[in-house]
Amino acid sequence: MSSTLVAIAYEDKATAHEVMVALERLQNEHSIELEDAVVATRDNDGKVKLEQPSTAAAGAGGGALWGGLIGLLFLAPLLGMAIGAATGAAAGAVTDVGVDDDFMKELGTQLNEGGAAVILLVRQVTPDKVLDEIGQYGGHVLQSSLSHEREAELQAALDRRGAPA
Repeated sequence: MSSTLVAIAYEDKATAHEVMVALERLQNEHSIELEDAVVATRDNDGKVKLEQPSTAAAGAGGGALWGGLIGLLFLAPLLGMAIGAATGAAAGAVTDVGVDDDFMKELGTQLNEGGAAVILLVRQVTPDKVLDEIGQYGGHVLQSSLSHEREAELQAALDRRGAPA
């Protein structure tokens, strides 16, 4: 099954984070299934930063915990934590198969200073529910792998923000 890439720009980081919260809720409701998601921000100095739920970070944290517990058993907790963290990070790096970080940073350079973008790799979606929800935040489609027709529908839903129902 192939995934669909969608990148939507917002005026500020706060709006992008609100969209991520909405997407998390939609995922819990099974209205969308995300393979990867990230918020790219461009600060006032023009630097692009990525905020991503990282499999590598989760793996490193879990590895450090287990390594620490094993290390305590063998009276070498710091060594155990270091080995556990390295193992967890390596395992996390292997499983991070989502959107390429370089690609996300390149998209981030298209943002205005202080702006943010939500970049998603979507496996499955119930379009009407998701469009109704994220449409209320506005935004501009930066890039997508959607057909021209579907991308136009997405942009139209984003453009309706604040319009009378």
